Amino acid sequence: MTAHNRRALVCIGDLVEDIVVWSAGAPRAGTDNPARIRRARGGAASNVAAFASSLGTSTRFIGRVGDDPVGEALVRDLAVAGVDTMVQRQGRTGTIVILVDASGERTMFPDRAAAAQLSDVPDSWISGAEAIHLSAYSLAGPTWSVLRQAADLAHAEGAILTLDASSIALIDSFGPATFRALIRSLQPRYVFANGTEADTGSLRQLATPRTTVVVKNGIEPTEVHFAANRSATVRVPPVEDVRDTTGAGDAFAAGFLSAVLDHAEDLEAVEAGHNLASRALIEPGATLTMTTDEKGAVRD
Repeated sequence: MTAHNRRALVCIGDLVEDIVVWSAGAPRAGTDNPARIRRARGGAASNVAAFASSLGTSTRFIGRVGDDPVGEALVRDLAVAGVDTMVQRQGRTGTIVILVDASGERTMFPDRAAAAQLSDVPDSWISGAEAIHLSAYSLAGPTWSVLRQAADLAHAEGAILTLDASSIALIDSFGPATFRALIRSLQPRYVFANGTEADTGSLRQLATPRTTVVVKNGIEPTEVHFAANRSATVRVPPVEDVRDTTGAGDAFAAGFLSAVLDHAEDLEAVEAGHNLASRALIEPGATLTMTTDEKGAVRD
């Protein structure tokens, strides 16, 4: 890996291990719950990088993992996915336990560990990108300085800067007004959020001549909010047999950004995001690589 190689898309944020748990029935407290469990590479920013790479977009991921075998394996897996991985190694690698219910909806228990301590990133890791994608998980702690650095470089070099709102709990921890103020200070070109995040943080207010807000609403049409209260919606294609919503939002961002980098208009980019997210919804975790045998096992 060479830090000075140009990359169309640079993603900054988390690379962690996902432990995805499908319960055989409704969870019962205080006793055993039969389940199917799968370990996979996760982390919102690294998911976007891997998904975008699957579309042929030249990508780089920047983050921190632990100085441990799990971190080494995750970095290797991301590199195999075609992503230029620029990582710091210190402490222990983060883990997210994801409980998936019968409808495919997930509840997450994150322990970001080393991922939350990313700091002191060389400019050369970031510079030269056509687009830089950030995760709001990194708004807190030492990683904030890296986001500020990335935003300054993006604006100086004319790169497209994007940010994903990431989590309702995260918005609550900051408070909606502070959360919006932090995002505004970065001046992103696109902000991605789901409907609940947008409602909780009043994120549609972020739409300006500089910033477009894209709000995903599950199976309902996706909203695209522009300046001067202008908006549009894009229908979501139906997906049969949804297995796991984990990573679908990251796949959407990857499809959207890959299309934008290929000079698509915003609404066309939303359609590209829908198409990639649809593929992620039928697979476990944030992946597009499940084998035929694994798909059959999940359906059993």
